[in-house]
Amino acid sequence: MRRGGGGGRGSGNYTNPCLTLHQPWASLLVYGIKRIEGRSWTAPIRGRLWIHAASKVPEEDTIKAMEDFYREIYAVNGITDVKFPEHYPVSRLLGCVEVVGCVRCDELASWEAVPEGVRLEGQTDFCWLCEQPKKLLVPFEMRGYQGVYNLEKKIYEAAVRGLVSVEGPMPVKFPFPDPQDPFSLKPGSISEGFSENKASGVEKSESLSVAIAGARAAATQFNKKY
Repeated sequence: MRRGGGGGRGSGNYTNPCLTLHQPWASLLVYGIKRIEGRSWTAPIRGRLWIHAASKVPEEDTIKAMEDFYREIYAVNGITDVKFPEHYPVSRLLGCVEVVGCVRCDELASWEAVPEGVRLEGQTDFCWLCEQPKKLLVPFEMRGYQGVYNLEKKIYEAAVRGLVSVEGPMPVKFPFPDPQDPFSLKPGSISEGFSENKASGVEKSESLSVAIAGARAAATQFNKKY
């Protein structure tokens, strides 16, 4: 298994790239609830990214904080029935998503071409844009690594046969600046038409502001980011 050099920040040769996340963030991503993966570094890949859940068992308060956060941001778009995972397994390969691009947090917040709730998901420097979630019918037990790394061939070959598509509460298709260029969604690519003072037009209710603060606190306390 190839570990991602430089904490996943390098370009690297990725054949079956995988990223380890703590729970509940890992399951929220493969269930299509989470559409933005926030990082302090830009996405080194485009295409399929396997998602692995780290070994740390999440606290109930952490799960509640993140579920409250997603309830609130989906409510912004009128969706009030979000079905969360019944379980948040650890030390397991859970499924995959398609990384279609990466933009800065301020770009996402001002991007009127995507739903308001998606714009609220960006809480870190860089936002990896994720589509087409798929989950494993039977999650695979395995060890994870820091950064982006390649799955072992035998794990990939077994996992790829057990994937099923997931319909999230509100699937999103991120529009490409250049439809002919699959790498055109990158930091700086959608900000040319933004005014310097333009910010997200989403009006935050008190409950939404509390949920956002709770999600930030949970991520910081749980040390989600590698």
